[in-house]
Amino acid sequence: MTQTALFADGGRTDVVGRPLPDFPVPPPLTSHGPARIVAMCNQKGGVGKTTTTINLGAALAEYGRRVLLVDFDPQGAASVGVGVNPHELELSVYNLLMERGVELSDVVQSTAIDGLDVVPANIDLSAAEVQLVGEVARESVLSRALRPALDDYDVVLVDCQPSLGLLTVNALTAAHGVLIPLECEFFALRGVALLIETIEKVRDRLNPALEIDGILPTMYDSRTLHSREVVARVHEAFGDTLLHTLIGRTVKFPDASVAAEPITAYAPNHAGAEAYRQLARELVARGDTA
Repeated sequence: MTQTALFADGGRTDVVGRPLPDFPVPPPLTSHGPARIVAMCNQKGGVGKTTTTINLGAALAEYGRRVLLVDFDPQGAASVGVGVNPHELELSVYNLLMERGVELSDVVQSTAIDGLDVVPANIDLSAAEVQLVGEVARESVLSRALRPALDDYDVVLVDCQPSLGLLTVNALTAAHGVLIPLECEFFALRGVALLIETIEKVRDRLNPALEIDGILPTMYDSRTLHSREVVARVHEAFGDTLLHTLIGRTVKFPDASVAAEPITAYAPNHAGAEAYRQLARELVARGDTA
């Protein structure tokens, strides 16, 4: 699959016929912060949330941004994807949320990608959903925990678990924006309305500044009518909330996951790596990241 087939028609229009802007390489930053917190959210599993969190973070780091990944899924897939073993953690995001005296700096780990750090997670996080029920201001625990990161990073990406429970509500309460990865198949469309309803409730009751940064079609296959129809339906329903960038289906993504590297490092010249670089440029151009 060629790069242009992955997310555009000859570089002139995107797959729904909109003019495809030229997303320039963002200029280097002279200083860092304040960070924009972006929640990667979809209650359906297997839609590319973790893949997008890791690879978008790596692409933004390539462009000189300081990026913090927050693994907010008890499965710990984002941690594994950047080379952290969740079974060997002394401290994780669970300790940051639930234990007094644990600071963000105690939990953050560096990765092999320059400019990319991670707050790792493991199965301990699954207990937090129950324990947070009794907390005062339980929806804002993550927001308070991430406050020290705002001055040190340009972007904080929160990889949410596939549910609309209390952990996800915490992520939405902490976030400035939401990025919704959406698998290009019709069953995936059904949950988007419920997710957007949840986002609107959080905006009304907990976080008035919350915005939807975009819907990102993933696992797109330009050879199938089905993929093209799904993207057209998303555009029909949500308009320009649909991003121009599409992420194609390729075996290189699971290969990179096995290697515990972003695709931008594992296969830097692959069309999938360029797609995530374009996503980074598009979000910067839209003002959704620094």
